[in-house]
Amino acid sequence: MAKLYFRYGAMGSSKTAQAIMVGYNYAERGQRVLMLKPRLDTRDGARTVRSRCGLETDCAFVEELDAIDASAYACLIVDEAQFLTKAQVEQLVRVVDELNVPVIAYGLRADFQGKLFEGSQWLMAWADTIEEVKTICWCGRKATFNARVQDGRVVKEGDQILLGGNDQYVSLCRKHWMQGDLGPFKTLHMED
Repeated sequence: MAKLYFRYGAMGSSKTAQAIMVGYNYAERGQRVLMLKPRLDTRDGARTVRSRCGLETDCAFVEELDAIDASAYACLIVDEAQFLTKAQVEQLVRVVDELNVPVIAYGLRADFQGKLFEGSQWLMAWADTIEEVKTICWCGRKATFNARVQDGRVVKEGDQILLGGNDQYVSLCRKHWMQGDLGPFKTLHMED
């Protein structure tokens, strides 16, 4: 029986690298995988999923799923799943329940303000299996927050979606996110 998996973690926790590796493992066993991402994520090119460590693969857009025969695949993998809409998560649920095709979605749980993204909220509510992909704060504790950094300091106001990477976000533990303490990362972000 197929399941809907939601694997979430703070930025820099290797979610995308893991998604690409899972796809590779399926392909190595002769099974077809469909890698997807939301259309708004254009950081690595329109039809590319790329990890910080350099792994990359081609992908389709979640918005194209209606025109794709999902039953032709052994698994669907979704990167940047936090950007999904409720309707898109429902569509993934139907792929699992009606087509018996597993779906593994990777994404952030919450934004830089500590609020759930729409896609993450519905994945947390409807996924069969929820798994955390862990990373650490500069202090060594588990990082669970994505701090947005501007002018060398943590900001908590602004649009929910601002695409960026290490130049704009730092993963922090709750304590340091609440304090706005970037630790040694402050000097790195002051140079930008």
